[in-house]
Amino acid sequence: MKRIMIVAAALLLLVVLAGCYKTKVTRIEPGTVTDLSGRWNDTDADLVSAEMIKDVLARPWYTEFLKEQGREPVIIVGNVRNMTTEHIDTEFFINDMERELINSGMVKFVASPEERKEIRAELASQQEYASQETMKRIREETGADFMMQGSIKVILDSQDKVTAKTYQTDLQLIHLESTEKVWIGSKEIKKIVSKGEWKP
Repeated sequence: MKRIMIVAAALLLLVVLAGCYKTKVTRIEPGTVTDLSGRWNDTDADLVSAEMIKDVLARPWYTEFLKEQGREPVIIVGNVRNMTTEHIDTEFFINDMERELINSGMVKFVASPEERKEIRAELASQQEYASQETMKRIREETGADFMMQGSIKVILDSQDKVTAKTYQTDLQLIHLESTEKVWIGSKEIKKIVSKGEWKP
């Protein structure tokens, strides 16, 4: 009987403690760096995409294309492979790159294969249901001149409770017609993740 009462009291105490526990939410500015786990995050994606797009647009291929073609190059972002063991939302990173490219005003950008499926379905619908005055023509898409693709890798170095993580993002810009690589870029981000006190 005494044992039952002790177990019942312990359960009651757990219920009371659980009821007292409250989730606290603190609002912060979206641009604030929040590196809680040491994993790849939105700050890393923003930083890498901004620096790499700045670099690719400053290289010789761009001025050479303008001189030869007399217009801005058209780019599409292909696959960026996550070669780490972590879950990395590469779509978030790709969106960052697209935004940086478009906002530069130096290139034109075309929709991804997934986006084009939806657009083509709408165009097909217009051929049947839209008026002649407002109907958009099919087979008038702008073809991309270049595709950007790449990968994200991580190198780990651990000792005791300290882990050094180096994220390496490699990107390349490929001319679609010739398959020539006109630019290769690489950017590293290094982090120290410690479960105790660490001093450099």
